[in-house]
Amino acid sequence: MAGTVITFYSYKGGVGRSFTLANVAVLLARWGHRVLCVDWDLEAPGLREYFRPRLNPELQGGVVDLVTDFRAGSVQPNRHVLPVELDTVTGALDFLPAGADSPDYPAQVQGIDWESLYDDEFGEYLERCREAWTADYDYILLDSRTGISDVGGICTAHLPDRLVVLYTANMQSLRGAVDVARRANAARNALPYDRPQLPVLPVLSRFDTREEYDRSENWREICLNETRSLFDSWLDQDVPPAVIARHLTLPYVSYWTFGEQLPVLLEKSPGADQIGFALETVAAVIAHSFDRTELLAENRDAYVAAVRTKTQNFAYDIQVSMPRSNLEVSKNVVAELEKLGIRVGRSLSGDRSWLGRAETDARHLCLVIDGKASRWQLAEVELFLHRTLGQDRRLIPVLTEGTDPRELSGYLGNLRHLRLSSVNGPAKVARSLADEIGAGRTLVDTGQTDLVSLLRQAVHARLRPGLWDLVDDLASEMPAAVGAGDSVRAQELGADLAVLLRPRRDDDDAIPPPPRVQKVLDWARRVLDVRVTGS
Repeated sequence: MAGTVITFYSYKGGVGRSFTLANVAVLLARWGHRVLCVDWDLEAPGLREYFRPRLNPELQGGVVDLVTDFRAGSVQPNRHVLPVELDTVTGALDFLPAGADSPDYPAQVQGIDWESLYDDEFGEYLERCREAWTADYDYILLDSRTGISDVGGICTAHLPDRLVVLYTANMQSLRGAVDVARRANAARNALPYDRPQLPVLPVLSRFDTREEYDRSENWREICLNETRSLFDSWLDQDVPPAVIARHLTLPYVSYWTFGEQLPVLLEKSPGADQIGFALETVAAVIAHSFDRTELLAENRDAYVAAVRTKTQNFAYDIQVSMPRSNLEVSKNVVAELEKLGIRVGRSLSGDRSWLGRAETDARHLCLVIDGKASRWQLAEVELFLHRTLGQDRRLIPVLTEGTDPRELSGYLGNLRHLRLSSVNGPAKVARSLADEIGAGRTLVDTGQTDLVSLLRQAVHARLRPGLWDLVDDLASEMPAAVGAGDSVRAQELGADLAVLLRPRRDDDDAIPPPPRVQKVLDWARRVLDVRVTGS
């Protein structure tokens, strides 16, 4: 699937735009994604300072050299891309600087006439660069210059799929950022390329709540009122913007204002009062494609964990929680699971080390319950559920003979359970567990058609009212086609939906999905998330 281009923009300087982009890039790479950072703030490049200690070669060229290549008829968008060396990162992070570290750089920038370049079809050249970047990377993060400019137009209207606007709690920064977001969407309508509406993520930056609490809450309300319209195209209709706005707030921490630093490399398990915590939330919204915001509103930790686990390589397939009262039988279940080739972790009631971990080592959790769940097991359940809400990770109780599910705590008592008995011994239970954690695999091959992504796109689209009726029909039929294993029909439905979602220039009466269609799209997407993607 093609990568996503995301521009980070601020109307005024000093809001932490480059700081936020650099840290988000590191997080996305840590979560297994291929990331390219592009410093398009040509007149005041600063992104390189965050990466300089981790760059081997000196900066020999960059974005300005795209203009030189264009004039020479050469398309080499990755010619000056440099790898950023990071430890223990499962993805990749690369950097395209603004230009070389040389005395000639200022004159090189000042000599560019962007309007004339576009008259000479430089826009088509940038499209080819964009295609190359999105083929090689999952995320391309553009650091745009401030204010209103030709370069700003390239970064906010022409190139991006999504826009992140950072602002501080003053009217000039706030209204300037909102105004540019509106200008960007208007400018996209005039482009000779198919570009859907631009989702905009408003991020309140360097916000200090430690002093003057009443004033800070008053400014929260002001900021929300000014940015409320920016949430309309992507926020779940049942989630209040005020809730998400708080999650999209970067606190002011004076320690990180000195120099160019990457706190996400130092704060391994940040608490809610640390800058890394807020940066993780912003990165997670980006990794979720601005989607699943109902989960963010309900459980922020699970929302962030969900993007980690998409690329996380778990040490174990399942963790077996063993009560001391029935240790031998539990060990036999573990042994039988290992015979089946399943990687098994073990936790013993009273094992404080398991409860204290920030992350889990296993994808699924099995509780062997003898009579009643121990307080340690209940704590394990609480942590597991908190970390895994909204993910395809299973909690499976295995009850010993004589254990009454009706006497278990409400949640455990309602779960589907397996039973250990003289007839149903450890070997049979292990095979049943293997079947349970193997559930949710793909039931139908949908070819190159990404139905789930199409449904997500539909949720944020704007179409004429009559077209929404057709979308309703297509989305309603998709789960049935997938469930029946009808690959041909599933691909046909996806192709038809893709045609309906294509942007149209004459859609002056276009509207977001009506509530009834929104419900159908959400339902179809949830079903297909499991049946097609297994997630």
